[in-house]
Amino acid sequence: MAETKMNVELMFHTQLSAKFKEKLRKSSEQLADAHDGKILALTAIRTCYSANKPSEIAIKEGAKYFGSAASDGDSGSDADRLIRQIVASKHTSTLEGIAFNFAIEGVSRALLAQLTRHRAGFSFSVQSQRYVKMGSGDRSGGFDYVVPEKVSRSTKETPFYNVAESRVTGHTAEELFETAMTTVQECYDALRDAGIPAEDARAVLPQSASTNLVMKVNLRALLDFYAKRRKGNGAQAEIADLAEALRREVVEVEPWTAQFFEGVSASV
Repeated sequence: MAETKMNVELMFHTQLSAKFKEKLRKSSEQLADAHDGKILALTAIRTCYSANKPSEIAIKEGAKYFGSAASDGDSGSDADRLIRQIVASKHTSTLEGIAFNFAIEGVSRALLAQLTRHRAGFSFSVQSQRYVKMGSGDRSGGFDYVVPEKVSRSTKETPFYNVAESRVTGHTAEELFETAMTTVQECYDALRDAGIPAEDARAVLPQSASTNLVMKVNLRALLDFYAKRRKGNGAQAEIADLAEALRREVVEVEPWTAQFFEGVSASV
């Protein structure tokens, strides 16, 4: 049993097929070098308004959009301008084909409860407390836990009755928190020793118990999540940290999305 820290890693994201990529390369090296997500976004957007077929749009229209500066006077190419226009008009179903799969590790069950309230565009595969045994003597070594930011930062001492010593002693919030975690682990172990199955013993595990999951989310849903859970928007610190970590991972592979996380996302 130990305090754990969040880790977020992008495992997979939407990519063009090798066959389609080769078609782009034969048409234009510029198109072949464009970010896959932007090619898909352009194709989805123009499919709604173009007489051309989806398989032809990037090839027939790509030079026009990627080869000229944004006509709105903003940054990037005219493809960037078109995507900005579509996001501003809230026609963001065109971004749903761009998806990201993350490994998310060391987050609390409290965060998980908040995260799974975001359903449309998300899917989750979560470590089970029913099948993964959390006893001190099990392979897990006991349950790990997340200490909330305000608990770890608090320096004020609070009176606490110490049962073992039969006296009142002063403890910081973090000391009290760690005492609670130790007590819960002891109770879980005792229940398991008494023959209680893990699926029932888990009922005593706290919301701070950490878990791991694989999460898939499309770009539209992620922008909406970020708008609601980003720092400075009233979100709890742990899920705000997750929102920021997800943003960093996405922007690294699809840099053109940065502008939407920075501002336009609030209107998605």
